[in-house]
Amino acid sequence: MAEPRAPEPDSTALAAADCIAGTFRFDAATGKLDWSEELYRIHGYGRGEIVPTLDLFLSHKHPDDRNRSREIFTRILATGGSFFSYDRLIDARLRVHRILTTGEGILDESGRLSHIDGLVIDLTRTLQRESEQFARAAVTAAYASRSTIEQAKGILMGALHIGSEEAFKLLVNHSQHRNIKLARTAADLVDLANNTKDPAALDCFIQALHGGAARHRSRTIGVQRRSAQRTQH
Repeated sequence: MAEPRAPEPDSTALAAADCIAGTFRFDAATGKLDWSEELYRIHGYGRGEIVPTLDLFLSHKHPDDRNRSREIFTRILATGGSFFSYDRLIDARLRVHRILTTGEGILDESGRLSHIDGLVIDLTRTLQRESEQFARAAVTAAYASRSTIEQAKGILMGALHIGSEEAFKLLVNHSQHRNIKLARTAADLVDLANNTKDPAALDCFIQALHGGAARHRSRTIGVQRRSAQRTQH
């Protein structure tokens, strides 16, 4: 009878083509651990360089994740059942990998553990690519927001004959009082300026910005005066 081998990973089940997926099988009777070629690669080895064992497997876990991984395997060795974990692995070259490990401990007819089949998916490249995409999107959005704010400042400077700093303060004050993001206030102003069919709406919005700032200054001055009067008394 042929010796059982670790199951081969089904690449169609992986979320991305650049995810490396490796499998393992632990034989409870012999204590033998078999790794697929991919699992050797994830750990930074070639087949034949090392003999995989559970202790070696756990030693490559990040120190902060090692105890949890050991507890999972201790439980599976005792009772079988399925398991799932997301943790970090440090390979032979000291590179950190983000891995997802899942599998099942299979019991024999007497209720004892027969073997453990597991799948390890290296998500490092996928997560790195997503992080880079998020960073690029954030930078693009930041530049877009900055450009829109500069346009809004220019509109206020031309309409109210004020400087750049005062125009910016009008936008900030309106955003704070209305609990609206600064970029949203600027975008609304730019949209109204580009709407040639309703110039009155732009005038109303600008007056609201200017009037709101004036009312805020008036309230601030009033508070300062009352505070000064109380101090004199």
